[in-house]
Amino acid sequence: QLQLVESGGGWMQPGGSLRLSCAASGFTLDYYDIAWFRRAPGKEREGVSYISSSGDRTSYANSAKGRFTISRNNAKTAVYLHMNSLKPEDTAIYYCALRTRFGGSWSLEDKYDYWGQGTQVTVSS
Repeated sequence: QLQLVESGGGWMQPGGSLRLSCAASGFTLDYYDIAWFRRAPGKEREGVSYISSSGDRTSYANSAKGRFTISRNNAKTAVYLHMNSLKPEDTAIYYCALRTRFGGSWSLEDKYDYWGQGTQVTVSS
């Protein structure tokens, strides 16, 4: 059973930074494309960022461009989402997901069969 575990969420003031981590339980992430999604209060879940298995391709939602950076560690055991210049509208539950279907946009939820439980990010003063 593939399981993903997110960590690193919490409360941060506007303008601050957080780093979210996505780790695999019982397997490594070497061969998998991974994405971060988020669900803000009262809104649908949306794609935030994406990284290919090799790490050479990344994509970002417009809301994340210039502020967030997705990366993988050298051992391919974790995927990170570095979030800078946080805004109150970044408040959401953040999920990492493992892509199992290809073709079409990375930000479509039906491309992913494995999801973590989510980690809460709250940005407020």
